[in-house]
Amino acid sequence: MESRSNWGTRAGFILAAVGSAIGLGNIWRFPAVAYENGGGAFFIPYLFALLTAGIPILIMEFSMGHKHRGSAPLTFKRMNKKSEFVGWWAVLVAFVISTYYSVIVAWAMSYSVFSFNQNWGSDTESFLFNDYLQMVDPGQVGGIVPGVLIPLIIVWVLVLGILFKGVKKGIEIANRIFIPALVIIFLIIVIRAITLPGALDGLQAFFAPDFSKILDADVWVAAYGQIFFSLSIAFAIMITYSSYLPKKSDLTNNAFIVGFGNSSFELLAGIGVFSVLGFMAAQSGVGVNEVVSDGVGLAFVVFPAIINEFPGLNGLFGFLFFASLVLAGLTSLMSITETYVAGLVDKFNISRTKAVLFGGGLAAIISLIFSTQGGLNFLDAADYFINQFGVALLGLVEVVLVAWILRQVKDLKDHANEISDIRLGSWWAICLTVITPIVLGFQMYQLLAQNLLRQFDTDTGNYGNYSDAFIIYGGWSVAAGALIIGIILSLTKWKGNTRVESEENTREAK
Repeated sequence: MESRSNWGTRAGFILAAVGSAIGLGNIWRFPAVAYENGGGAFFIPYLFALLTAGIPILIMEFSMGHKHRGSAPLTFKRMNKKSEFVGWWAVLVAFVISTYYSVIVAWAMSYSVFSFNQNWGSDTESFLFNDYLQMVDPGQVGGIVPGVLIPLIIVWVLVLGILFKGVKKGIEIANRIFIPALVIIFLIIVIRAITLPGALDGLQAFFAPDFSKILDADVWVAAYGQIFFSLSIAFAIMITYSSYLPKKSDLTNNAFIVGFGNSSFELLAGIGVFSVLGFMAAQSGVGVNEVVSDGVGLAFVVFPAIINEFPGLNGLFGFLFFASLVLAGLTSLMSITETYVAGLVDKFNISRTKAVLFGGGLAAIISLIFSTQGGLNFLDAADYFINQFGVALLGLVEVVLVAWILRQVKDLKDHANEISDIRLGSWWAICLTVITPIVLGFQMYQLLAQNLLRQFDTDTGNYGNYSDAFIIYGGWSVAAGALIIGIILSLTKWKGNTRVESEENTREAK
């Protein structure tokens, strides 16, 4: 079984943690969320959310994984054997996300090739949905799309190949290459973007503050939601990664570096995205608000249209943009997959090779459903429900469990303070016990009310206007399945893992 001190250097851990946080969504989601929630004024609730939820929970998860030296299931079991299911729930959420996240990386890989000759043509929307994805109606599966399947296979070969090598020789080395390359490529894109005609109009739209929205509770909920989404907290990644740290590691300082490093990249992404959106608006003779989009529409419809209008070197900058998506996606996918690889190694006492083959191989097989003609609809439903009722709900459960039920805040604070330069005080405890549970609880209440209302109100309609049947088996069942399977796995016996028994015996002896 793999040793629990596997990062070659502190920098290797930080790069990997930042790499897991900087995903595809950071590049296109943050700019749109900020723009829709007050522009420059949004940075006030965003920074508050980072300091009262993002970094405190990072410190909590770093301390949990580092103190208990295990994957998420093992960590929660060592805290209290009845809480093991929360660790498996987090791992299953990560597993689900990896199955469709890999497909989006595959799309970006295809588009990086399409960029050279702008194969998407002038009608970029029709190309994506009709020519490339060959979409069918929601609920239908259709056939496998070769143009998605081939890069998907390449994505999984790369990720599983890196994971086979382990933490130090695989994940750390890959992140030492991918993260600097990602930052350099994106800096080139931003520098070029801000020199385009109309870029200043785009930046004005992005940064112009609308302070009236600061009083809107939904804006604050959006800020906390963005922090959860972007920092990879509450679905096992940071617990797993920190379990590989050496025993003498500055946990608090690492959390601040990771938190602010991720936010800095999000700000850079916002500058780049709105610079090119300003250019697109100027070329089209419309306002910036008419070209703003979110999600896959921004990345795979709007940006190709913008690249078509670039005044020279279209192919190069198109390739650089989609290459940055590929790099961001690969670093996140590696970290997501590592969560269940580590969980399988700990629980079933199997070799890392077998865990990668079984866990990663199963995820790769399931991901084929998202490479079909109906794949985008399945992806959309699964992504919405697993994020809202997986990651967000899991974050609330995790914080309440650790802070209020198990009352681990003081022990984790003492552990972090013993080895960290930045000492934790009452602010950290207040954030975890009061501020974060209240905000996440309110957010979850809103989400449940909104989605349950949709199920029973024919005028409102389901998420995405999907049918009731599709929402149930493509959305609700996916989110519920992660919890149910997690509970089942927690009930299975640990296979020959003496580390679990010795830890429990030591606690009982005390």
